[in-house]
Amino acid sequence: MVENIAPREVWNALRADPEAQMVDVRTDAEWNFVGLPDLSTAGKTPALIPWQIFPTMQVNTQFTEQLRQAGFTPESKIYFLCRSGVRSMAAAQAAIQAGFPHSYNIADGFEGPPDSAGHRGLTAGWKAAALPWRQR
Repeated sequence: MVENIAPREVWNALRADPEAQMVDVRTDAEWNFVGLPDLSTAGKTPALIPWQIFPTMQVNTQFTEQLRQAGFTPESKIYFLCRSGVRSMAAAQAAIQAGFPHSYNIADGFEGPPDSAGHRGLTAGWKAAALPWRQR
């Protein structure tokens, strides 16, 4: 079972724990147009490994192999991020099944759910928690 971790708790873990890393599983289009978590003050950068491939949105069949290629090991503490927490949950579950037992989902993702006006990034998630981010 994958544990949901609040964005601020993830940020604290990334700053305090040298073993803690983030994997952003969104698509290249999202990284380019919506932005990225800025982990520079924690001395880190998020690994960018898409769970689904844009534009078809088919699951990335090389995902767990790409985790290994990026240097993640069974000892790694991996926090997975997507737009709202759905794809990252699936990615974390796949990672656990592939031998990465310390895999966690970042609750509400980067942008969180839409507000009453249909806008994301204001009610929950990394951006709404006012955590560091930047445009690519």
